[in-house]
Amino acid sequence: MQDLGLSHLWTQGDFVMRATAIILLIMSLSSWIVILTKAWDLVRLKKMAHGAEKRFWHSDDFDHALETLGASDANPFRTLAVAGKEAAQHHRASQPQLHDVMDISDWLTRSLKSSIDDSVAHMQSGLAVLASVGSTAPFVGLFGTVWGIYHALIGIGASGVPTIDKVAGPVGEALIMTAFGLAVAIPAVLGYNALTRGNKSVISKLNRFAHDLHAYFVTGARVRPSGARTEDGTVRLAAAQR
Repeated sequence: MQDLGLSHLWTQGDFVMRATAIILLIMSLSSWIVILTKAWDLVRLKKMAHGAEKRFWHSDDFDHALETLGASDANPFRTLAVAGKEAAQHHRASQPQLHDVMDISDWLTRSLKSSIDDSVAHMQSGLAVLASVGSTAPFVGLFGTVWGIYHALIGIGASGVPTIDKVAGPVGEALIMTAFGLAVAIPAVLGYNALTRGNKSVISKLNRFAHDLHAYFVTGARVRPSGARTEDGTVRLAAAQR
């Protein structure tokens, strides 16, 4: 029994067992790389989102408002504001040349939605890896267990000594593969759920910001809750647009 363990499982296992262990290791590394990378991106996005709308709408003009969002194109709020500005400018410039011009509200909606879709696609990139690992890793580990038990039983039968001490060791080693599969799948599932919840929070703020931008470019004023007092920053920004 002293010879049993992970090293014994690796040295005594055949090609299938080793390949299964390597696959689980690759899946684990891939999931952890995605979790750490996307978690860092999510923290960065939440820092960008924190107070972004308030700073933006309390600016004197649109150019200054863009400066409050930073100069990085990786900021989805800045990308959204730039997309709205470019869409409004393009619509005004194209009106004298085109007979049938798309309504500015529809044009802005389309442009802002396209920008949000690009940001959402970037935020969700890599989550498919976590979903795949979380759903398949337990079955990969179970396959390794079944294969290991099969070969262990064949070896025990060939030895002609089917005692409990001869059965427990090899079968116990094979069951380790199931534990490995669960150890790979559980972090992937938890990471997927946590990142999805975090992304939904940022996406919700993006949608609210897009709604205010749409109203600003169409009417010249930001949408405010019913009964809310007019913000000084909003008034200044609206006046600059007019």
